[in-house]
Amino acid sequence: MPVSWFLLSLALGRSPVVLSLERIVGPQDTARCSPGLSCHLWDGDLLCLPGSIVSAPGPVLVPTRLQTELVLRCHQETDCDLCVRVTVHLAVRGHWEDPEDEEGLGRVADAELEEPRNASLQAQVLLSFHSYTTARCVLLEVEVPAALVQPGQSVGSVVFDCFEAALGAEVQIWSYTQPTYQKELNFTQQLPALPWLNVSADGDNVQLILDVSEEQHFGLSLYWNQFDSPTKPWWHRNLTGPHTITLNHTDLVPCLCIQVWPLEPDSVRTSICPFRKDPRAHRNLWRAARLQLLPPRGWRLDAPCSLPAEATLCWQALGGDPCQPLVPPLSRENVTVNEALEFPLLKGHPNLCVQVSSWEKLQLQECLWSDSLGPLKDDMLLVETRGPQNNRSLCALEPSGCTPLLSGASTRAARLGEHLLQDLQSGQCLQLWDGDLGALWACPMNKYTHQRWALVWLACLLLAAVLFLLLLLKKDHVKVWLRLLKEDVHAGAAARSRAALLLYSADDEGFERLVGALASALCQLPLRVAVDLWSRRELSAHGPLAWFHAQRRRTLQEGGVVVLLFSPGAVALCHEWLRDRAPASGVHGPHDAFAASLSCVLPDFLQGRAPGRYVGAFFESLLRADAVPTLFRAVPVLALPSQLPDFLRALQGPGGPGPGRLADRAEQVSRALRPALDSCLRPQGPRTRGAGWDPGPGLE
Repeated sequence: MPVSWFLLSLALGRSPVVLSLERIVGPQDTARCSPGLSCHLWDGDLLCLPGSIVSAPGPVLVPTRLQTELVLRCHQETDCDLCVRVTVHLAVRGHWEDPEDEEGLGRVADAELEEPRNASLQAQVLLSFHSYTTARCVLLEVEVPAALVQPGQSVGSVVFDCFEAALGAEVQIWSYTQPTYQKELNFTQQLPALPWLNVSADGDNVQLILDVSEEQHFGLSLYWNQFDSPTKPWWHRNLTGPHTITLNHTDLVPCLCIQVWPLEPDSVRTSICPFRKDPRAHRNLWRAARLQLLPPRGWRLDAPCSLPAEATLCWQALGGDPCQPLVPPLSRENVTVNEALEFPLLKGHPNLCVQVSSWEKLQLQECLWSDSLGPLKDDMLLVETRGPQNNRSLCALEPSGCTPLLSGASTRAARLGEHLLQDLQSGQCLQLWDGDLGALWACPMNKYTHQRWALVWLACLLLAAVLFLLLLLKKDHVKVWLRLLKEDVHAGAAARSRAALLLYSADDEGFERLVGALASALCQLPLRVAVDLWSRRELSAHGPLAWFHAQRRRTLQEGGVVVLLFSPGAVALCHEWLRDRAPASGVHGPHDAFAASLSCVLPDFLQGRAPGRYVGAFFESLLRADAVPTLFRAVPVLALPSQLPDFLRALQGPGGPGPGRLADRAEQVSRALRPALDSCLRPQGPRTRGAGWDPGPGLE
């Protein structure tokens, strides 16, 4: 972590020792000995595993005391890290055992005994260093000349430079020899923290309190620290003296860090990341994460921070059953965020989806049909498994598992097993993947569904003929039955009504009432309308972005349409996105799905995918037609209420009612809108948007 004299003086106190902190230039570790000793540092780190204590065969070197000192390791002139220098004091332990005097010993034996006593003493000293973020082990070879070998006496010390650490960290250091002749030395030290920075909670807000002197000028930056990509600045200011910064708890993510530096030439910056273990930050990270599919067969996980996540390819069958994992799975290693990855597939299919999980909990899922391949298909997935000696077996993936095609099971795949084999052999199935261990095939089931429904329709026709004969026999009840039949037809039409997702900017309370009146009127047509006004509990639980993704996917899957309702606030947000490619933090409320949805809506328009999916509208008494950005004119943008018939025709699709019935419905919607529109046009006080992020003092 880069450290400056300014911050070290705040952390360690104002003392001359801080200002004279030694600087070490270069990234290499070094070792040096006291005079008379020789030492050598092995290259690279080792795996430290202390062994059992053994008896010393004679005099041996052992560590007797550990001493630490804080220094600065500077990679560049303005880029320094806090580092711990370790000094190991050594002494001689044990002594040579004198042999018992025996008459058979001669002078030759005495000479051989004196030879090791006059030799130098060598030892391998290990240093093990542990902190919250670092674990290292180094080996030092030390040699003591024979003249200094005095049992029980200190022979000097060896100095190691150095172990990098972070401000405020607790570090533990162990030292022992190899072989081990005594219990290892253990030293624990709490490095100085930053007492001038305090993080406290205030309801839904988080306060960063910087307690520094009034005359101190410093810069402060909030940024996302991504290990695999450059730092992304989020906010910065030049401040003076004590200061309090207020953040909304929804802005917290684990990689949100604070960087501080004195306002002076060539100052060194330091950073801390206080939210790494905050549960709220981890929840917000997953809410902000977005799984994006890239044509033709790519995908990417977008998130502000790195995620401990795994991705899996799965098959989503028609009918709402859970998505089933497939072979080949995607890489089980942690997913690299903000990096485009490729599917290991030969062809794409709308039933193929990507799941992202963390700690075996499903967090995100996105399917290919939601992009460009159309809705889910009623296809059967055949899994081919290849064994030794070119043996292969086929099974069909169903909700109950993978069913062998030629089996006696009472499942759909087992009943149609022979037909599916014939389709596979005749080339009617699409091969999705081909590997050494197997293959995946998607076989259409439409023709078998049609055959089944043909029998059903025949039975219905016979039943209708019987009912007609009964009606002829009972003419008095014909009118009653016709009325009941008409009611059934209307009920069926309501059940098959088209889905519409209504997106708007919550400019003020009057405009929200107008939007609510429009949504209620559309539901009477009938249309199945989704609007965030009616989903506040779900928005609060999952966030506006997650709510929008779920509603958009459901609406497009069912052949519905997304309505963009433009207002002065919505136009301002669109211009801001088109100018900066990002929304300003805190300008929208916690339930404003329009601002959250722009990250997905704008790419659809920029890439030409909007026609047929989107319809635009605006209230002509609140917004001029030329105020709508040109980009959105790729789809119909209709004025309300003057173009209500065209608006309703676009919503209900080609199967809608005739012109006369459509005009009646338009008049019905216009009457419903008139009171709310008149209320919105009355002179009111200044309009206010929903409460957003309060920047606090200094962020204005």
